[in-house]
Amino acid sequence: MLQKFSFRQLLVIAFLLIAALLGAASLRALFTLEELTLQSRDGASQSLELSRLAQSLSELSVSMERTSRQSVVLDDRVLRVRFSDQAREAATLLASLTAQGLPSGLKQQWQAHLQAAGDLLTGAPDTALERERQIAQEFRSLDHVNSAIAVQVQKTIQQRNQALEAKLEDSRSHLAQQVTWAIVLAVAMALAFGIWFTVPLKRLEHAIVGLGENRLDQVIAIRGPADLAMVGQRLNWLRLRLVELDADKSRFLRHISHELKTPLASLREGVSLLEDGVAGELSPEQREIAQILRHNAGVLQGQIEDLLRFNTAAFEARQLHRRTTNLLELVEAQVDAQRLQWRARELSVIVVGKPILVELDPEKIGTVLANLLSNAIRYSPLKGDIRLELSKLPGLVRIDIHDQGVGVALADRERIFEPFYRGERQPSDVVRGSGIGLSIVHEYIAAHGGRIELLPDQGGAHFRIEFPHVFKS
Repeated sequence: MLQKFSFRQLLVIAFLLIAALLGAASLRALFTLEELTLQSRDGASQSLELSRLAQSLSELSVSMERTSRQSVVLDDRVLRVRFSDQAREAATLLASLTAQGLPSGLKQQWQAHLQAAGDLLTGAPDTALERERQIAQEFRSLDHVNSAIAVQVQKTIQQRNQALEAKLEDSRSHLAQQVTWAIVLAVAMALAFGIWFTVPLKRLEHAIVGLGENRLDQVIAIRGPADLAMVGQRLNWLRLRLVELDADKSRFLRHISHELKTPLASLREGVSLLEDGVAGELSPEQREIAQILRHNAGVLQGQIEDLLRFNTAAFEARQLHRRTTNLLELVEAQVDAQRLQWRARELSVIVVGKPILVELDPEKIGTVLANLLSNAIRYSPLKGDIRLELSKLPGLVRIDIHDQGVGVALADRERIFEPFYRGERQPSDVVRGSGIGLSIVHEYIAAHGGRIELLPDQGGAHFRIEFPHVFKS
């Protein structure tokens, strides 16, 4: 079902899912923080209210003591009414404190002392002083109760604060766990989506590299989003077109070479007959013209054969037969195979390196080494040195070939690997090359997924070959 969506749509869906996850965690944290803020605010308000009630009750008890004692001394009815009003106000304060968690025992004690003081407000005039003293005693006891109420209020406030702190810590812990899990899940989703998106992209990259390395026999099929699958279908169509074009090119070269060989053979045979005097004795000028014709016919035949050889090499480059090969032994074998050539020029050929086992086609890489060594021998001066260095780097193996010849002109460096291109610096004492040797080298190296380059050097030429994927050592 997901294959119906494009890569862009799936990418947007992935971002939305991750954003929704992180957004949900953020909203949860916001709501939790808001809830804790409200609870903290309510707790502070309740604590202030409790403190206010306890303070008001203490102040009211002081006022009631003064009112009651004055009422007894003066035997004033208005003061007794005021005391009753204050008693009702005190009852309201006690009810509020009880609702806020004040123990009922303290409330009962407070009410008992107040009731006792209220009973002493009326009596015989001659007992006023005694009653006033007893009222003072009751209010001193009431002060102790007020102190106990204040202490209890502080304990209640402290307990509520501790409960709120415990809840804050518990909420913080739960919130931290939720955020942590949300982040872990988001990272896991991002990695999962990244890997899931990377797989078709890797396949696409592999398919493009395969086309670049002429691996045209491998069918390209990209599974994944619709647009990437469509790109895979286009690449496979391109692969088929390249196969067709390559087949057409090979067929054209075979046909044109066949068509050219027959008249060219007739031309060379005719020139030979003319030189042999079959059609009559030739004058010196005519014989010179016949020799020119014979030479050019030979050159043309050589070029046709070189063209066929290059076409064959390009075709064979796509048919590798890899096997585990000791690269050092392969290099030394090619040096031994051309021992007569480099000894004839009194050259010194040095091979440096350790054995390295690589997965490659030994015949084609042998041809590569043979061509490069042959060029180095041909361009090196008498009694010169040729150095072949074999080294291993992380993920690749390298071969460096140095010689002390005339080197490659700066203008020729960019075109040195083009078919039939011959540089301007050609040795005068050897036969001029056809210009396809380095082209074949380049084809074989590219088919192995490697590369060859001509590096700047102070004297002579320095070719470097690099192969990826060292098999083992």
